[in-house]
Amino acid sequence: MNDEQYLLHCRQLLTDFAQTLCQRTDALPEDDSLRALAADFQRLAESGGSDLYGEAAPLIDRLFTTYPDFAPTFPRDLLWFFGGDCLHFMPDEEIALHQQLDEKRSQAASAGEIIDLQAARAKLLNLQ
Repeated sequence: MNDEQYLLHCRQLLTDFAQTLCQRTDALPEDDSLRALAADFQRLAESGGSDLYGEAAPLIDRLFTTYPDFAPTFPRDLLWFFGGDCLHFMPDEEIALHQQLDEKRSQAASAGEIIDLQAARAKLLNLQ
């Protein structure tokens, strides 16, 4: 997976999450804060904002601190992708795993190869 494919992968994860959260909160009153947060995630996913990293971090923080029940539904790969303060929501072991995956992806890209992140993750976790 090269950098462009990785970006597309992460944007798709964000889109999928936003759509699911919007569906799950659709029955809530229009002025409900969780529904508003879902709409903010949806806008971010649709806009592809020029400051994606700056706009995503506060939304993720709101999700994890205000609605911790929904935090497990947020893709862990996106915490790594957005980095910065989002890393506070990951344990050290998970950060180390994503660091290794990122290094493997970079090595493959510099060699002109494409890595399968799912297979690499499974290998690092001894799931193969």
